[in-house]
Amino acid sequence: MPEAPVLETPRLILRPHRVADYAACRRLWADADVVRFIGGAPQEAQAVWFRLLRYAGMWALLGYGMWVVEDRASGAVLGEAGLLRAERGLPELEDVPEAGWVLGPDAWGKGIATEAMAAVLQWADDHVDAPSVRCIIDPDNAASIKVAEKLGFAGVIDTVHGGKPARVFDRPRRDSVQAATSMASP
Repeated sequence: MPEAPVLETPRLILRPHRVADYAACRRLWADADVVRFIGGAPQEAQAVWFRLLRYAGMWALLGYGMWVVEDRASGAVLGEAGLLRAERGLPELEDVPEAGWVLGPDAWGKGIATEAMAAVLQWADDHVDAPSVRCIIDPDNAASIKVAEKLGFAGVIDTVHGGKPARVFDRPRRDSVQAATSMASP
């Protein structure tokens, strides 16, 4: 059964979820500001528990999934980032991994999401057999759109998901040389 590899960046460690992360994940997903653009409603304890189990299942069944984003210096859980398959019923998301990231307010505005997702996308380019990675973002979520664009995602279509506006973004797979060059650029 595959488990998430550990990815390291200058400030972060991306690692598999553990049962011990449950309390930190509960705080993250219970924060109304965090979920404002992700469903809009704080998640209850059981939903977060099932989320952790789903993450382990994605790795076991798909060979990719979500990581905990941990601060390298303090060990604090800052959020989650990775790849998923959510079966949202949107044709634009079929047959490609979906990128996702969520951070607590203490990590906002510091480039943490971009740093974490650059590591995830480099890993995906090297290990996931897919022509591209896509993500879905609420059009009012300017911060996440900025992160997506920095990472090379471009808007594909505006649609509706769960009765709310959504924008699908696409980032073509890059070969290792091309990805390393673009990650090294400011």
